[in-house]
Amino acid sequence: MDITVDQMMKIEENSHILGMHRKLMMENAGAAITKFLVNHFDEIKSKYVLIFVGLGNNGGDALVVARHLVGYGFNVHIVFLGNPEMIKTPESRENFNIIQNIKSIKLFYDCDELDPEFKYDVLIDGILGTGVNGIIKKPYSSAIQFINKSKSFVVSVDIPTGINPDTGNSSNMYVNADVTITFHLMKIGMKKTNKCGQIYVEKIGIPPDAERNVL
Repeated sequence: MDITVDQMMKIEENSHILGMHRKLMMENAGAAITKFLVNHFDEIKSKYVLIFVGLGNNGGDALVVARHLVGYGFNVHIVFLGNPEMIKTPESRENFNIIQNIKSIKLFYDCDELDPEFKYDVLIDGILGTGVNGIIKKPYSSAIQFINKSKSFVVSVDIPTGINPDTGNSSNMYVNADVTITFHLMKIGMKKTNKCGQIYVEKIGIPPDAERNVL
C-alpha cells in the first residue's frame, strides 16, 4: 500500500498519541539507515560519511544516523544547512544538541568549508525530505550540487530532496540518489519517478492502530 504525505503525517500523529512518540520514531528511522550502511560496507573504520542536515525532521533523522554511525566506527562529518536556532521540531533540536557534544563528529555549517578534493565513501541526503516546497535555493541548492557532482554512494532519507513525494515530480533541482530508505509505507509519488534509486521501506515502530481511520 502506498500513502500520501498527509496520510503519513496523520499516522505519525496517531502513533504519537498512542505513546509511540515522534522521538522514538526518529530514533528508529536513523537506526534503520545505519543498519543498512553497516551491512552494505566492509572495513567500516576506513569509511568516511558526509551527512547533509536540514532544519526539519528529515534532518533530525539524519542526525540520529550520524550518532549511530560514529558509534560503529565510521568517520562522520556533518554539514548543517541553516541556523540551529531555526530548527523546526523539539526532536530534531534534541538530536542536534547531542551531536554538538560528540567531538568525534566533525561539524560544518557551509558547503564552502568542505574540501572539494576529499573523497567521501557515502553522502547522506537529510536535507528536506517530504518538506520540499517550491524552488530550492541556497544553502540547500549548494548541498544538492555538491552531492550530484560527487562520485560517492548517495543515500536519501525518506525521499530524495527535490522530489515531490505525492506526485513524483521534481523541483528545479533534486538529489540523484543511489538508494532511498523510506519509512513505514511507500510514499505514493515514489513509484511515479525513477529518481529514487533503489528503494527500501523500513518499519519504525508505528503500530497498526495508528492507521485506523486514515487508510
